[in-house]
Amino acid sequence: MTQIKRSKGNSAVAAAAYRAGENLFSDYYGEHNDYTYKGGVKYTEIMLPDFVPDEYRDRQTLWNAVEKVEKHPDAQLAYSFDITLQNELTEEENLSLAREFLQKHFVSRGMIVDFAMHDPDRGEGIPNPHFHFLCPIRPMEENGRWGVKQHRVYELDEGGNRIRDADGKEIFNAVPTTDWGKPETLDFWREQWAVMVNAKFEEKGLDCRIDHRTLEAQGLDELPTVHEGPTVRAMEKKGIRTEKGDMNRLIKATNAITRRLKAAIAAIREKLTELRAEAKEEKAPTVMDVLSEYYGERNAVANTFAYGRDKAKVGNLKKLSNQRNYLLSKGIVTVDDFDAYLSSIEHKQHTMNDAMRKKATRITELNELIRQADNYERYQPVSDELSKIKWKGKRENYQREHDSDLTMFYMARRVLKENLTADGKIPRKSWQSERDRLQAEYAADKDEYGKLWDDLKELRPISQIVYERQHKQEREQTKTRAHERD
Repeated sequence: MTQIKRSKGNSAVAAAAYRAGENLFSDYYGEHNDYTYKGGVKYTEIMLPDFVPDEYRDRQTLWNAVEKVEKHPDAQLAYSFDITLQNELTEEENLSLAREFLQKHFVSRGMIVDFAMHDPDRGEGIPNPHFHFLCPIRPMEENGRWGVKQHRVYELDEGGNRIRDADGKEIFNAVPTTDWGKPETLDFWREQWAVMVNAKFEEKGLDCRIDHRTLEAQGLDELPTVHEGPTVRAMEKKGIRTEKGDMNRLIKATNAITRRLKAAIAAIREKLTELRAEAKEEKAPTVMDVLSEYYGERNAVANTFAYGRDKAKVGNLKKLSNQRNYLLSKGIVTVDDFDAYLSSIEHKQHTMNDAMRKKATRITELNELIRQADNYERYQPVSDELSKIKWKGKRENYQREHDSDLTMFYMARRVLKENLTADGKIPRKSWQSERDRLQAEYAADKDEYGKLWDDLKELRPISQIVYERQHKQEREQTKTRAHERD
């Protein structure tokens, strides 16, 4: 869920037009927003609570009314939701499930829902059915009039009088009139969608399930990939590398390392948990002692070889030397040292992952700004030409002929409005420089991240030797006690 905000250059009418694949005119901006060329729109509907005037079933009427009632130049206009549908369900099942979800959890709360179901041209890729819906942030009263988003709750002293600040202004808190924007409400909606989808899977006898939790909440600690869209996917399919594609390849490579790291840490940690109790005993051997004893036994076995005795003993000596040097370089002597060093790797992994996530997010933001700057420069001549036309009829004809180009220009202008320099210029070079720097840093971070995996590759065989050695001793002690009883 995101918000459609004027402060970000957004238009509620343009957002609705894009999702519905329609041509809508914005009274607020004086712009046509033509997305009739957009493919993949399978179904649209405006769902209204009973008390909302029926005129708002018209998309252009609804969103121009929202734009009109919001007076502030930085107003928050609408909530925008994107929800994935399921390839395991038919189009009819997906549509029915989506409408049931929206009616039950949104319309029933008094929310107006502008709903659009998309299923882009599939080609040879994986189908990506999904639906979008917009909800005005401002609630509507049961009398059919727009209500207020929030009201003031004044801070009072012990006598019930309003408290004033140093400037004499009354102190108050702005309290929302609905719970629609609360994080816990969004979490509830996400959970309920998962419940409904999983119930449908169960009804159809399917084993698959979806999880509404974030990757981090699921304990996956992975970076989300960047949404590519059909244009980027088509270019990548033809072998044309794109910035989004390159970014996703870096993110996927990082996530692959993350999965290997977490699996390796879990495997080693499981062994160490059993070994720590033994290591607490007064005469518990050090990790070095265990390695020396292990390779000493391997050499004793090598002495029985008819062939290759010396080669085996040299190999054992080399492994022992390498592992001892590695442990000494990391300050690992006891099992506790081993566990502490493993924790340091785990901490470094989390820290680097968080830093890389922030860089990936900023790179995505910069790429979008640069893309909008390109669109602004590409289509500005069309807008300039329009401004030169004085005759109304000729002007309207020109607008119709260049509607798509003008829509792209107006959108770019809105997005860039809040990101210009003090003298009103587009800081393209600054954005490109920052993006290039962050991309280089991200790639370097990924390489450094990979070194953690190299560390774990050294630790795993050592932990296995210590683990096997400990269990061998336990088995021998058990046999001895059984023999003494006999």
